[in-house]
This record gives sequence, structure tokens and C-alpha cells, in this order.
Amino acid sequence: MNKLAILEKIEGVAIITMDDPSNANANSTARIIDELTAAVTEVNEDPDIGAVIFTGARKIFSSGGEIQLMESYQPMDPIDVRAFYHHKGIHRFYRELHHLELPTIAAVNGPAYGSGFGMALMCDIRLASTTASFTMNFAKLGILPGDGGAMYLLRAVGHQEAAKIMFTAEPVNAQRAKELGIVSDLYAPEKLMPAAIQLAQSITANPKRNMRLMKRVLRYAHNTDWEAFVDITTSMQALSHHTPEHREGLRQLRESVTRKQQQR
Repeated sequence: MNKLAILEKIEGVAIITMDDPSNANANSTARIIDELTAAVTEVNEDPDIGAVIFTGARKIFSSGGEIQLMESYQPMDPIDVRAFYHHKGIHRFYRELHHLELPTIAAVNGPAYGSGFGMALMCDIRLASTTASFTMNFAKLGILPGDGGAMYLLRAVGHQEAAKIMFTAEPVNAQRAKELGIVSDLYAPEKLMPAAIQLAQSITANPKRNMRLMKRVLRYAHNTDWEAFVDITTSMQALSHHTPEHREGLRQLRESVTRKQQQR
């Protein structure tokens, strides 16, 4: 049986590719959730991995919710639907993605719908192909975005643009997504993955353990007030002062300063 979430490791970079052509890379079915969750757990526990890239196979990033799955909720009690989401559905994967300590990059190679859009928004950095588009299509389906993507969209573009994207459920093309800050950079389709890998490798060139702490700093910045944030981050910085990676960084910096002084 072919895997729906393919994990590759290349020189300290993990690439997780959604590959379910029968469902346009939907990220909500039980099987792909199992595989995505397992892949994220594996790379999170691997000290040799410094960054993770998420992408989709072929010409689509992810169609998000799968039709048959959504239809199966119709006869269920709403409380049971919520429990399914939480324990067996997409929330199970999103919890693992939220707690992933590594820097994450979404290489959005085509359309990203619904929870597929939300998944890309959960990544730290988003690169996109010029053929990409982003759609919060929940309004057209008569349901609400329950995957957490709305929170990340609000953070990315602010209330007014988030409201427009959610209320109209119209696609945002790649160029507009860049203008809004949904993605940082655009590439021709054939150049997207090389660019994502190059970016990931530039991240992994830094001390990997420190990158995990740095990602935590960014997360705290979203969720704490200034006093608590500074208290937490100075404690974390105190820890990093005692790592061998920091000592090596100081040694290299001292050598660089000495060379420049000698050249004057």
C-alpha cells in the first residue's frame, strides 16, 4: 500500500509530502492523519533534523476536508463529531504540528483549501509556487473553520483581510497572498522545492538545539504579555549560554574580530 504522507530526510532536512491523488491530497482522512502524525512525531524526536518542509505531490498542496468524511458526520450527534475531531480527526495531527519544536516551512505547490490552507498557516514560513492559491471555503459549505486555521490567518493578515477571506470564501491567488503576507516568497513551480530546501538547509546550518528554543521564543511571543515573555526568554537564554554550540559560536566570533583588528 502506497504511503499518503511520504517522509524523506536529506542532510538534516525532513520533507513530508502529502500524496493522495484519489482525494487531491486531503489532509483530513483517518489514514493520512495517522501517517502525518507519525511523521511529525518521528522528526520531532530526531536530533539530526533541523527543519521540516511540508508540501503536496503533483499540482495541489491539499484539498483539506474530504467529502465522504464530511458526509459521514451528518447522522452523528454533534458531541460525537467534536470527539471524533479531537481524538481521531484532524485535531490529532494539528496538535502534533503545533507542538513540533523544529522550524517548519510550507512549500505550497498549488491550491490549498480549507484545512489545507490552515495547515500551511501553521508553518513558520510559507513559500509558494506562482500556481498556488489559498481558499478558506468553509462559508460556501455552510460550516465554520474548526481546525484552528482562522486564528493563524488572523495573525498573518489582520482582522479586516481575514474577515474578507473567510466571509467571501473566494480564492486568494499567489501574488495577492504575497502582498498580504500569507507567503513570504513566490517561485516558478520547478524552482519551489529547491528554494524550500535551500532555506531549510540555511536554518539547519545553525545549532539545531538552539533553533528549537528559538521557535519556542516565537511561540511565547504570541501568547504572553511582555513581563512574562521577558522572564521566560531570559531564562531560556541563560540556558543557551552554557551550550557547546554557543561556546563554539563565541570562539568563531572572537577569531573573526581578532582577524579584523590585525588587518587594520
